[in-house]
Amino acid sequence: MNDQITDEQPLSGGNATASVVRVGDTVRRSAGPWTPAVHALLEHLHGVGFRGAPRPLGVDEQGREVLSFVPGEVMWFDRFTMLDPVERLARVARLIREFHDAVAGFTPPPDARWQSLMRDDSAEGSEIIAHQDLAPWNLVIEDAGDRWAFIDWDTAAPGSRLWDLAYAAHGFVPLAATPGLRRADAAERLRAFVDAYGLDEAERLRLVPMLGRRTRAMHDFLRDQAGLGVQPWTRLWQEGHGAAWLANSEYIEERREEWTRALLDG
Repeated sequence: MNDQITDEQPLSGGNATASVVRVGDTVRRSAGPWTPAVHALLEHLHGVGFRGAPRPLGVDEQGREVLSFVPGEVMWFDRFTMLDPVERLARVARLIREFHDAVAGFTPPPDARWQSLMRDDSAEGSEIIAHQDLAPWNLVIEDAGDRWAFIDWDTAAPGSRLWDLAYAAHGFVPLAATPGLRRADAAERLRAFVDAYGLDEAERLRLVPMLGRRTRAMHDFLRDQAGLGVQPWTRLWQEGHGAAWLANSEYIEERREEWTRALLDG
């Protein structure tokens, strides 16, 4: 891709990705061995009509990946009220379901390399190429244009629908012990989220124990990476992210019966 870059606007807010800039209607960020596979995934999604993701536009003269810019606001952290009332939360779940259905027909390139950060311990294994980071910090909401989209697809990798959904439920419901995020209506919101996604009873029963495991997996990942001195995970661990993930996983696990009742009995 040949282009003349004249004006770069740094984009802030990410915990794990540095040097992300906007150039006109594009975003430029560091590429990696996984970039060709991720771009193939995004091109597939665009080709089948899924509009909840940026479109890949190649690599620029500096070797950075180029993506279409998604206008709107990222709803994390002080914009969490953007998911009230509960119908807006349900819209997130429907967007995730649309993505999972769209990606089901994707065949990765034979030489695909993925940035797999942690193991998916669900029984479904690698049924799809999952986003792996469906979270408020990766959702862009543009109410004026009525477009909602997920960004930061660089950690997409083989996984399962439920593993992806369990992580999303933690972030969007949210299922959080953290002061300021913990909600008295978490069970009702979880039910609305799962209803909107469209899980059957058997899937709901498999999801409940996965909610805590998926959250604890983030704590364990940060702990292990910090032990090895790997950045940016060591910095996040030192800043207390690991403790927050652990507290949230304990909160979720202690309330497993509450989540089960909410999902099965309403």
